[in-house]
Amino acid sequence: MHDVAGVVHCHSVYSDGTGTVPQIAAAAEANQLDFVLLTDHDTLEARKRGEERWHGSVLMLVGEEVSPRRENHYLAFGLDEPIDHSGLSPQQIVERVNEAGGFGFLSHPFSVGSQRFSRGAGGMPWRDLDASGYTGVELWSFVTDTGEKLTSIAEAVRFIAMPGRFVDHPPRHNLETWDRLCARRRCVALGGIDAHQIGIRVGGRVPLRLMAYRRSFRFLRTHLLLERPLTRQLEPDREAIYSALRRGRAYIAMDSVAPARGFSFVADGEAPLVMGDEAPAGLPRRLQVKLPQPARVRLMRDGSEVASTFGDGLEHETAEPGVYRVEAYKHARGRERTWILSNPIYLRSD
Repeated sequence: MHDVAGVVHCHSVYSDGTGTVPQIAAAAEANQLDFVLLTDHDTLEARKRGEERWHGSVLMLVGEEVSPRRENHYLAFGLDEPIDHSGLSPQQIVERVNEAGGFGFLSHPFSVGSQRFSRGAGGMPWRDLDASGYTGVELWSFVTDTGEKLTSIAEAVRFIAMPGRFVDHPPRHNLETWDRLCARRRCVALGGIDAHQIGIRVGGRVPLRLMAYRRSFRFLRTHLLLERPLTRQLEPDREAIYSALRRGRAYIAMDSVAPARGFSFVADGEAPLVMGDEAPAGLPRRLQVKLPQPARVRLMRDGSEVASTFGDGLEHETAEPGVYRVEAYKHARGRERTWILSNPIYLRSD
């Protein structure tokens, strides 16, 4: 399969970001990304202006962050018009997106707010994780998850100045909650940047900016596994990206720790399975993990470790039902950090 890497959850001048779509695309191209999923708040203006297209070597796709005040934000894709969320419950937001032919992911759904900085104390959570019909969750939100655990001004400065030294793992609560969701239903996980490039825009430039797009795009990425290479044509490539997202043919990687392209997680058998696939349990299968570099790797079943090693691969035979996924860790900048998180292979008992 063809591994493409991109960033998800990005804001432009059409909502509360400071960069234009071409500037964001240039930042992605400088980081050798394949795609960007733009999600401005409550607008599809970039699509209306014809900016959903290839920009050099980067495919820019335009979604929307459906954004009720302070809660129930939803990253929606495949829409032709923005969603009017006035007065809608979380379940109704999902249904409205689905009725419009789209699909979506809960945006920073596990947000709890900041204990140190009162302005964000309430967080921006998703209030109904038991809602049905959503495709998945933003499992690791680079800005929200990190910002909410800051305990001092000094830590905030460190994060802004040297995010690669500060960020190490997603919140354990996020993983535990996701595991519980996956036990009941397929739930695709992606990594989100929530990039805004906070700053002041003057005369088409942003002379004062924090967390520039070009720097933010070095870190947390979502990799998709496509059945064919991208063609540099909008419509087939958009469908290829969206199909991989919907099916869970994806893994999350902190590519600043080490390049992750080439990771794979499969289950062999009469009908081989890849990330996102679901099949009955009971038949013996060999779960195979391959890494592009040696690392500490853990195979998880329903959130608990069933096998681990240090190396560039792992194999484990099983006929047991469970939701199987992979975590990989590498040492970087003085300590161990999460490098790769896979989407699951689901072996169901019925």
